[in-house]
Amino acid sequence: MKNFKPNPWILPQPVLIIGTYDKNGNANAMNAAWGGQWDTNEIMISLGSHATTDNLAGNSDFTVAFATEKTMIASDYVGIVSSRDTPGKMGKTGWTIEKAPNVNAPVFKNFPMTLECQVKQKIDESETGFFLIAKIVNILCDEAFLAEDGKPDVEKMKLIAYDPIHHAYLSLGKAIGKAFSDGKQLKCP
Repeated sequence: MKNFKPNPWILPQPVLIIGTYDKNGNANAMNAAWGGQWDTNEIMISLGSHATTDNLAGNSDFTVAFATEKTMIASDYVGIVSSRDTPGKMGKTGWTIEKAPNVNAPVFKNFPMTLECQVKQKIDESETGFFLIAKIVNILCDEAFLAEDGKPDVEKMKLIAYDPIHHAYLSLGKAIGKAFSDGKQLKCP
């Protein structure tokens, strides 16, 4: 096996689109990869210093959408262009923007699923950023992306993941097994 120095190589990484309002009520989005489930109804995101962190200082509500094959280009764009330097960046995305029903944050309707969130805690806050712990207030899912059981269908969403090793976006594939079930084949009778 080849050895590598420590790197942020937890694979795959989600492509999360964080939606906030600025102090003037303008919608903003950023692309974040270093995040995940913190607890049953909480998430964690590692954030550097961005317009988004500025926005969260004035309003603790935000949304998290999951990037897809269809939204990949604009999702990458909001990650490489800051609204600090390009105030009209959201117009280039082509996204339909609405106010979230349960939090004071934007929903980007082009994404199949969005979490409505509120900041619960900021850990190690400094001028370079912080670790954000947030409560999930509600989950919105476009009905076109529901499975027969009425729950979100991840395969239909065509989500993408971030490859931090090669700086690439990967398309998530089809389901290949059943969690908490298939391993039972190896259990002793």
